[in-house]
Amino acid sequence: MAIFQLILCIIAAVVLSSFISRFIPKVSTPLVQIVLGAIASQLPFFPEVTLSPELFMVLFIAPLLYLEAHEIDKSALLRTLKISLSLAIGLAIATMIAVGAALHALWPTISLAAALALGAALGPTDAVAVSSLGREASLTQRQLGVLKGESLFNDASGIVGFQFAIAAAVTGRFEVGEAANELVTSFVGGALFGLMIGLVANWLFETIRSFGWETTTTRILMELFLPFLLYLAAEDLGHVSGILAVVAAGLFMRFDRTGIGPNVARTNIVSTSVWGVLSFTLNGSVFILLGMLLPDAMGASWQDPTVDNAMLIGAIALVSLVVVAMRFVWVYAMLRLVRDEATRMRRPMSASRIRSAAVMTFGGPKGTITLSLMFTIPYFVASGEMFPMRDELIFIAAGVIIVTLLLANFMLPLIAPNRNGDASQEINEITIEVLRRTVEELTGRVTPDNRRALLMVIDSYTKRITRLKQRTGELDPQGYAQLQIDALGWEKDYVKQRLAASKQRVAQTANAGAADGAATERGLEIEACERLLDQIMNSLRHISVERNSGGALWQIRGRSRALQRRVMTLARRAWSKLRRTTPLVSDDEIFAHMRIVQLGAIEHVIDRLYEEMGRSAYNTEHCSALLLDYRRAEAALRARPNMGVSAKAIEQAETAKRESYAIELGIIQDMVEAGDITRAQARTLRRNVYVMSVDADSSL
Repeated sequence: MAIFQLILCIIAAVVLSSFISRFIPKVSTPLVQIVLGAIASQLPFFPEVTLSPELFMVLFIAPLLYLEAHEIDKSALLRTLKISLSLAIGLAIATMIAVGAALHALWPTISLAAALALGAALGPTDAVAVSSLGREASLTQRQLGVLKGESLFNDASGIVGFQFAIAAAVTGRFEVGEAANELVTSFVGGALFGLMIGLVANWLFETIRSFGWETTTTRILMELFLPFLLYLAAEDLGHVSGILAVVAAGLFMRFDRTGIGPNVARTNIVSTSVWGVLSFTLNGSVFILLGMLLPDAMGASWQDPTVDNAMLIGAIALVSLVVVAMRFVWVYAMLRLVRDEATRMRRPMSASRIRSAAVMTFGGPKGTITLSLMFTIPYFVASGEMFPMRDELIFIAAGVIIVTLLLANFMLPLIAPNRNGDASQEINEITIEVLRRTVEELTGRVTPDNRRALLMVIDSYTKRITRLKQRTGELDPQGYAQLQIDALGWEKDYVKQRLAASKQRVAQTANAGAADGAATERGLEIEACERLLDQIMNSLRHISVERNSGGALWQIRGRSRALQRRVMTLARRAWSKLRRTTPLVSDDEIFAHMRIVQLGAIEHVIDRLYEEMGRSAYNTEHCSALLLDYRRAEAALRARPNMGVSAKAIEQAETAKRESYAIELGIIQDMVEAGDITRAQARTLRRNVYVMSVDADSSL
């Protein structure tokens, strides 16, 4: 029961961290999760945590590295493979030696072998932390490719080096030749084993799919079990790196990209969603666990009266300096030696290339793998005595982890800050990419039942892509977006005025005893206006929150008013039915009246745009472009057949359109988490989605 309670608490902390990160975007999510974990570990109802390194590697690191390897850009990885392997192997060994020598010189009580073990544990960068980079810093795709490639391969070198250094510390002897042979065997054996299993798994999964035996359930289960089984099998072979086996298999797995048809596409979509949830949960859990373990890891040494706390702080500072300096020197040397792909000549180290070296230096934070390795240090040596300075070594490792994470969080934005403004061409190209991915996912959801509705939505997205391509580089996106938002406000004002006029007519005719038909018609008008107004206000509230997180109170009030209007509408319907004054209206009739009101709002905005073209408040080109969009929407509405008859089909299309906006928002969030776009760009893209949800440009 305690384990189940611990799992629930960790998941709750992960969910909470995702909300907190939205309000403090300058602080990376991993840091927020570490702080939450540290706080949680002090709460009385939180169970005690004992980290089993073997369980941690198979439960967290194996699936995360498999997913990272499977989704990484293979062509980008090949282009940066030499640098990535140099950092993963060469730098890891150099860091091990440099940290070991420096720490032993500073604190001779720590044996050289134990200091080398700490250096080996500090070799691996944290793949989870690397994947979260690029949120507030503007990292190039090449820089991210190098960092991600390094994080895929450097775990094995760090683990093997750590194991041999600890063996030397325990037994008192160290064989360099044996260690080198073991390192090569671990690397080559793990890679070959993972490649072999990957090829077999590809053949097996594709064969199952070709025979039509694959179902969504079996596919998801096979995918989820593969990294766990592969890691355990590789470790059971002995002298083979399970981590490298998982990475190699992930790089060569391709069965999810084979096959055609809606069933395959739907299965791939479900698989992506499941892996997305699992990845987010495991990523967050890793740092929550790290935060929960840090207080105990550091507390034992800090509270020990026989240990000089100043020496501990000095050791953390020295080791952090050595790790960062070694990394910068190594990256600088690699950039200086690497040849240009086009000219095959070595390029001089310009200011931009030095900045790139600094970015990749601070972009290699240490994390939970380092701490989990340190916890495997035995309590006793071969002679039966206590392992010397065990708690102090764990304390230093934990301190270096915190320092490197803080440097990654606060130094990267200073060295490579996000652009303050998004260029027109860039934001339009990103928008086109989002729309393309949305179309791909919608295409995979087409079934005979929803085919007509989804094709209408896909057609609207295709037209949006075409118009964006025509506008690429021609319009200022911020000015045009502001005009769209203002036009949305004009629609809101029109609907409000129409709603007020309808309510006034109802009040005037109520005393005169209007006929049932007239009362029903006015009731439909009121409800149609209220529903359309709710849609517009909901989009405006989202836009306000995207611009300023302090608009939460206004959003709550707006939702309360919307709920109040809906309750009043239902109450009015029920009262009219009880009094038998009006027949019960159908949703089709309300939907048809909503379209009539929307057509009036479009005409109102078109008139307003013509007026604004003669003024100086807005750019004339912006007005012309938006006027064209509203004209298209007006023509589309007028060209429809009897709205009442086709209301059911149009309602199905509207449902599909709402789903498409949810898909679009999900793709934007995925791109943010992958570091493909910045938070500023994501805010702009989300704002566009909220505008389009009721804007004339999105009308079907």
